[in-house]
Amino acid sequence: MDSLNTFFFSGYPYVVVVVFLIGTIYRYNRKGYQVTSLSAQFLEGKIGFWGSVPFHWGILMILLGHLAAFLVPSGVIAWNSNPTRLLIHEGLNLTFAVALIIGLLALIGRRLFHPRIKMVTTPMDLFIEFVLLTQALLGCWIALNYRWGSTWFAADLSPYLWSLITFSPQPEAVIAMPLVVKAHIIGAFSIFLIFPFTRLVHILVAPFHYINRPYQVVIWYWDRKRVRDSNTKWTKHRPRNT
Repeated sequence: MDSLNTFFFSGYPYVVVVVFLIGTIYRYNRKGYQVTSLSAQFLEGKIGFWGSVPFHWGILMILLGHLAAFLVPSGVIAWNSNPTRLLIHEGLNLTFAVALIIGLLALIGRRLFHPRIKMVTTPMDLFIEFVLLTQALLGCWIALNYRWGSTWFAADLSPYLWSLITFSPQPEAVIAMPLVVKAHIIGAFSIFLIFPFTRLVHILVAPFHYINRPYQVVIWYWDRKRVRDSNTKWTKHRPRNT
């Protein structure tokens, strides 16, 4: 067990960083056109909307919360020193985590059961979504059973992460944590490990050029419901869409 703890919390993070950097650079240079979210909105929009919106808002706010605890741990601890602010903080974190889970369940169900989305779904798409779902469930489990996670993140995990950045790993505090917490940390590292090989890599290519680009007007000549209905039969003639 000691050797596993040493590997996962002292060596594994550096393996993750190397694979992340090399994999991302390789994919961008060799397969640049695959650095995209590969949106399937035209194939199915209703379930996609109710899955995508809570998923994106949930994961964005959760990431920002973790980032704040990492960058300004003293500020997070000071905020949490007031019981009311602590309850608000933890309540918001749990709310966004639940939204993330709901969004992921909708997106996974969409990929598993919608005929058109199944045709453009790869095994890696489902794998990363199940990994994210597991990670979110572990986070909720920790939030409900090991209270005030934002405080111990700032007090224990932030110094540990900074020790990794300075190449002087100090995993003692992390090793002493409950198994579910350690699984959550290893899961976070693992997401970064497989990140370059998933569609999540599109996060690194922000479409800033869209800010100054004129609006793109799309005119439908077909009934959108018929186009997106998997039971609609296609003809040999090309659909008149622009």
